[in-house]
Amino acid sequence: MVAFTKKENAILSMKTSKAILHTEKLQIGYEAKNPIASDISIAIPAAKLIAIIGVNGAGKSTLLKSIAGIQPALKGSLHIENKRIENLQKNELAELISLVLTQQNQSKNLSVIELISLGRHPYTNWLGVNTRQDKIHIAKAIQQVGIEKLKAKKCNELSDGQLQKVMIARALAQNTPVILMDEPTSHLDMYHKAQVLHLLKNISLNTQKSIVFATHEINLALQLCDEIILINDGKVQQNKPEVLIEKGVLSNLFPKDLIHFDIQSKSFKISNN
Repeated sequence: MVAFTKKENAILSMKTSKAILHTEKLQIGYEAKNPIASDISIAIPAAKLIAIIGVNGAGKSTLLKSIAGIQPALKGSLHIENKRIENLQKNELAELISLVLTQQNQSKNLSVIELISLGRHPYTNWLGVNTRQDKIHIAKAIQQVGIEKLKAKKCNELSDGQLQKVMIARALAQNTPVILMDEPTSHLDMYHKAQVLHLLKNISLNTQKSIVFATHEINLALQLCDEIILINDGKVQQNKPEVLIEKGVLSNLFPKDLIHFDIQSKSFKISNN
């Protein structure tokens, strides 16, 4: 269990009151196994880019899926806009949270515009016909991501970086206050990893949406994110990158025989033994 000081509890209480989404003493994992992480109390404010980091198997994707309502929490509660997530119908939740997973099941035979249009599914009638308002949201999402030249292409013609932008546009077309993403920079080179995270940063600022993503790109996340959710040894901490660095918690994330956290550069480096 994470022990909070009175000051930290007061700060958490203030954050929770202003948050779009928050959890209270959440426990995540699978019923047949031991819990992955417990006593998770986090608060997601508007217009912030927030990364979930941790070692392999720490529970990053599980936490993300629990927040999205896909993986039921073992204990505790999740709230979005002061509503308990477990009490919401699927269509109600889809109007509040959009989710972009690493492995997408959408057919790559779809055109870019067709795939982005799927983001409007929670709002369309049973025929799935887009209204004028739906088309406005789709066009706006395409413009926000800057993929106007790609909209007529088939998804199987796109590079990994281009396809990731299309998936971001689909989430934007869904028009939810919260966007959750699992490993949005996987399969991308360093330049395109930075490009995607810069794009997400700008989107969060310009749209006032909360964007939370699980990632292995810790160095990039520390440079670009407003806040970090760190999972380590079943414990979860949330704070600004500079606060986590100052507290020294990143120094204990990995064994120090091969890599270490360099406070001066605020990044992980290879250890010279």
